[in-house]
Parts: sequence; structure tokens; C-alpha cells
Amino acid sequence: MSNILIIKHGSLGDLIQANGAIQDIKNSFKNSKIYLLTSSPYVNLMTTCPYLDGVLIDRRLPRWNIFYLISLKKMLTKFNFSHVFDLQNSSRTKFYRKYLLSKNVWSSTETTLEKGQNKEDFDQDPVLQRMELQLKKSGVKTNKINNIDLSWAFVEIDNLLKKHTNKEYILIFPFCSKKHPQKKWPFFKDLIKKIIETYKNRYSILIAPGPGEIEESKTFNTEIVLTDSKMPLNLNQLITLINSSSFVVSNDTGPAHICSHLNKKGLVLFGKHTTANKVSIEKPNFEAISVNDLNTLTVDTVIKKVKNSLN
Repeated sequence: MSNILIIKHGSLGDLIQANGAIQDIKNSFKNSKIYLLTSSPYVNLMTTCPYLDGVLIDRRLPRWNIFYLISLKKMLTKFNFSHVFDLQNSSRTKFYRKYLLSKNVWSSTETTLEKGQNKEDFDQDPVLQRMELQLKKSGVKTNKINNIDLSWAFVEIDNLLKKHTNKEYILIFPFCSKKHPQKKWPFFKDLIKKIIETYKNRYSILIAPGPGEIEESKTFNTEIVLTDSKMPLNLNQLITLINSSSFVVSNDTGPAHICSHLNKKGLVLFGKHTTANKVSIEKPNFEAISVNDLNTLTVDTVIKKVKNSLN
């Protein structure tokens, strides 16, 4: 029995999008063991994924840290991987191919490009389209890549929910990475007021803050969903919370990708940092509003979309 490695370090949205590819790889190599190399925030979630036989942690320390690279190479070498599927396609994983996993059959953007094709141009195509082409070029049948199933991640949250609401609820994700402040729409507080005015007591409005977002979440007129120990939900709980929601409004963040691939009703708000098409996020029930500058996107525009979906 051979071992196969998939590399996907993150982010959360990107890892969620890769789940169809992970299932397709597993289905194509049924007699092999499939391992994922990822970052520590995603280990607990991906350990529950039924298409993986193991999850390996990459601390992603600086590449000049030769002692870490030696230990990482030692860990990877002992598995004697027959194939490596690089779904991250970063400068780091390109480095790994050259120095840590040079003897393995490798699948990446570089192995997918046609002769003379430019990687920068290829990267402008929708992410799932690129991933599908990569897998097909590597002999993998792609049946799930555009039909991602996250039901394996669901956990019991009924008791948790009862502490926050006994009604249908709308989830708000007004945060974004501090590295990308241009992704943050500044009018979520006004949107919440509009939702309350429009629907009165029909829906509860919930926020599920991530690490580092709890204090800011207290400034919104919503119910804050935390664990009994007042900590952010784990990723399995978050996925389940989104799946049970009536509607989601989000910046371009990981929870938006979860909502999309659960095909839940919702909206994601885009500035000019990227496009909804490029990140493969729009689905029949999940729409995107795209503008050049999120500061110009009005609350009236957003609430109109919410009403069209919910009414």
C-alpha cells in the first residue's frame, strides 16, 4: 500500500475549497493512504475528514531555519510518499519540491501548464477550474471538486444554540484578516439595524467571532456565539452553525466559503481585491456583490439583496 501526500496549508476558505479535490484523490487511490500536510489551525478539523488517513503539521517556519527543514524532511521521508499533490502552489511548496520531496511524483500548477503557458495568466482562472485541470492532468477523476460535501464536519450544537436563540437566525461575519483590511465592509452595524427594522423578531442575529475578534464583536447589536468557556467555536462547530442558519452576510473570509459550499442562502461582499469568479464562490443560493470600493457599497443595496433572498 502506497502513501500519498496532499499539501494545503490554508487559509480556511482555500482548505474548504480543496475538500472536493481531497475526496477525488482518495477515490482515485482507494488502496493508498492519503495524508494532508497543513497548518496547525486546521489540524483538528481535518483529522475528522473521512477521506484522509492522517494529518501532518507544518509549522511553516522561515526557510533559513535549517534545523526545522531537516526535521520536516525527516518526518516526510519516513512515509515514502509515491505521489505529492501540491494544492497550495506557493513559493514555499515549490521549495519543498526541490529540497524536501524531490524524488516523488509531483502534481502542481507547474506540472499542469501547457508548454509556453504563463503561470501568472493561468492563476487568473477560477480556482476550482485550475484545481480540476491539475487533477485531471495527474490522472485523477474529478467528480467531487465542484460538488463539495462537508457533512462529515457536522457536530452536535443544539445545546449551544439554545443558549443563544430559539428562532431562525441570520449569521453576520463582519471581520476579515488584519492583513487584508480592504476586504472589510464598514457598514455592518447599519445593516444589522436595517435587518431588525425589516424583520422585527422573526430572526435572531448572531455573530461567531474567531480568535482575536471577540472584543470587536461586542460592539455589534447581535448575539455572540461562543463556547461555554467563552472561547471561539471550533471549526466543526462553526461549519454546523453556518449549515443551520437561514442566511449569512459576510466579507470575503473563510466562513463565506463554508456557506458557499454548503449552498446556504447568503451574500458575500467583494471590493477590488479579487473577484467572485476567480475564487469560485458563487453558488445558486449564495451570491456576491462586487464593487471597486467597499466604502461605496450602501446598506440599502445589501438589504435589498437580503430581502430578495428571504422573502
